[in-house]
Amino acid sequence: MNIKQQFNLIPGIILAFILYSFSQALNNIIGTEILMYEKSPFSTAMLAIILGLILGNIFNIRKGFLIGLDFTQKYILKLGIIFLGIQLKPFEFIQFGTLAIPLILICIIAVLIVIKLLVRWIKISKGMSYLIAIGSTVCGTTAIIATAPVINAKKSEVSYAIANMTVFGIFAMLLYPYFANYYFQGNELLAGLFLGTAIHETSQVAAAGVIYDQQFNSPETLNIATLTKLIRNTFLVVMIPLFAFLYHRGEKVDKKYSIISIFPYFVLGFILMIVIRNVGDFIYLTENNKMTDSWSTVVNIIGYSAKIFLTMSMAAVGLSTNLKDIRKMGFKPFVVGLVSLLTVGLISIFSIELLTKIIT
Repeated sequence: MNIKQQFNLIPGIILAFILYSFSQALNNIIGTEILMYEKSPFSTAMLAIILGLILGNIFNIRKGFLIGLDFTQKYILKLGIIFLGIQLKPFEFIQFGTLAIPLILICIIAVLIVIKLLVRWIKISKGMSYLIAIGSTVCGTTAIIATAPVINAKKSEVSYAIANMTVFGIFAMLLYPYFANYYFQGNELLAGLFLGTAIHETSQVAAAGVIYDQQFNSPETLNIATLTKLIRNTFLVVMIPLFAFLYHRGEKVDKKYSIISIFPYFVLGFILMIVIRNVGDFIYLTENNKMTDSWSTVVNIIGYSAKIFLTMSMAAVGLSTNLKDIRKMGFKPFVVGLVSLLTVGLISIFSIELLTKIIT
């Protein structure tokens, strides 16, 4: 990327940051000054995406902003997720990971079966059904874009599938944090596992975790949800070759795909931050160490920055989403998308309930 291209990113990034800052200020005004609550009943991340959707569809966002907004959604989001690793410890990574993997496997298998049965009834294209299936079970838009070339999906099918992930993912992102807190009675572990397995996109899971944290003062739920989702993302390495095999079964296929090109490397950054946190704790959090306060400050700054970056990415998603394009896409694929969302949510709840009975 040359210097000119780097400068082109600035307007969109600044716009996302301004909307984040405005959402933060508005949230405080609504909660403490208008409603007179000690804490706002809304969250900054929720306001950022809702305001982004409203502003992005009322005003014509110029192309000069869209480049930076796209960068914010892709890379600043990943930086925010990497920074979240500073809040976890290795034993938590192992503990939560061993709980998350069986839940993820159950959800993936269940959704694939339901979508296969539903597609026979509702009759959408084979390519569309595969894209919606992998987007719903693994990691949303990223999985769709990575899978499309290996099953020769049409551009229209890719657009429909991505619209599915956007619409239902936003719906889940805004509602599931409140549902999870109510249904699991404030249990941080169970709420985090649910958010991490029941919502499509990495950005949406992270935002749902931020909303939960902001509303119910639970950074642990944010950490668990993010970790669960990142483990889920790594299944992309297995699912894409599997889908390619199933789609082209009986055909001669010359097209090759690289596991290296589809692996979500920011997961490694997340793990690296966990290691840095724990090495730092071992070195600095000892008695009579003069650097203890400084290290704690660094950890807090990185953790707070992660939430800013995640909220900025949600503002960028809202500003970039064109509701007119989504309305043109017909209803059949959205029926499949809705059913897959509900299926993964219900299976997640059932699996979590079953798991708690086994381990207690």
